[in-house]
Amino acid sequence: MKKQRVVVGLSGGVDSAVTAHVLKQQGHEVVGIFMKNWEDDDDSEFCSSRQDFLDAASVADVLGIEIEHVNFAADYKDRVFAEFLREYQAGRTPNPDVLCNAEIKFKAFLDHAMRLGAEKIATGHYARVRQNASTGLFELLKGVDASKDQSYFLHRLNQAQLSKALFPIGHLCKTEVRRIAAELALPNAKKKDSTGICFIGERPFRDFLNRYISKEPGPIVDDRGRKLGQHVGLSFYTLGQRSGLGIGGVKEKGAARGAGEHAPWFVARKDVPHNTLVVVQGHDHPWLLSARVEADQASWVAGHAPALGTYGSKTRYRQPDATTQLAQADSTRFTLDCAAQPQWAVTPGQSAVLYDGEVCLGGGIITAMA
Repeated sequence: MKKQRVVVGLSGGVDSAVTAHVLKQQGHEVVGIFMKNWEDDDDSEFCSSRQDFLDAASVADVLGIEIEHVNFAADYKDRVFAEFLREYQAGRTPNPDVLCNAEIKFKAFLDHAMRLGAEKIATGHYARVRQNASTGLFELLKGVDASKDQSYFLHRLNQAQLSKALFPIGHLCKTEVRRIAAELALPNAKKKDSTGICFIGERPFRDFLNRYISKEPGPIVDDRGRKLGQHVGLSFYTLGQRSGLGIGGVKEKGAARGAGEHAPWFVARKDVPHNTLVVVQGHDHPWLLSARVEADQASWVAGHAPALGTYGSKTRYRQPDATTQLAQADSTRFTLDCAAQPQWAVTPGQSAVLYDGEVCLGGGIITAMA
């Protein structure tokens, strides 16, 4: 590989630390950038970037590379957080990590790195990039470690972005990344993986949303229209949700122990016009299964929609690829026929992502399902 000037996003975590090490071992000129994307309550116990920066700086010191602290909080608030709130207020469940990758890490960060004279940028994502020898197009591939693959979150990256991107640990398993970090005695070798979204951190999700979205309580009803309780606001629930409904003990009067009436409740629908939360009993209730999924805001890695046909798909992160028919597709919208393998708790606002084997083709935002 040609030796290049590579700017690495150092988050303070072990993945980006080993990413920087691998690049340095390959002989590249490596510069670290710490991205500060949130600052509204950065001094709280839930989202402190201060410690993350100290960890990133310590890693840079051990590896012998420069590090710069860059504040993208204004970009993040305008491009990611504002959309996050709009989606929740509309009754949908967005995935801000997808938007963050497309708008911050591979746009604002990429632009900044190019101004620093970078030829490439690199992150600690578990994914890979390959240039197709016959078409010349850049392809986004799954990470080798199936349990850590993050291509789902990167599906909106385009040719220009992928041409500048490196994912140096995409061919490694997490256990190997930890081993390398321990061998190098990196200060964050045993640091716990971050979970959730930075601006929410480890705090209860409902507590966070309460600060930005007004509550409008309404009825909880079952699939027969019977009122079972009251929800605190549709924005605070997502399809497939089981806990936190406040109706765990509700069952039909006279039901025998062990009967279906004792099965757990799941959120099946959000009736926004009537401010009603619809729940059903049983994980495999028909209302939780979708044979057809529609999506808009399509983003195709190759720059155009793939041919209609059979592909793998994910309608949520960490689910196995489902066999799906791409029934309709253009530059902005597509429809998936999942009749062969109906999908569970398909959620408007989440991403539907298409795969051809290990190649991520792109995806879009789920708008409807049936």
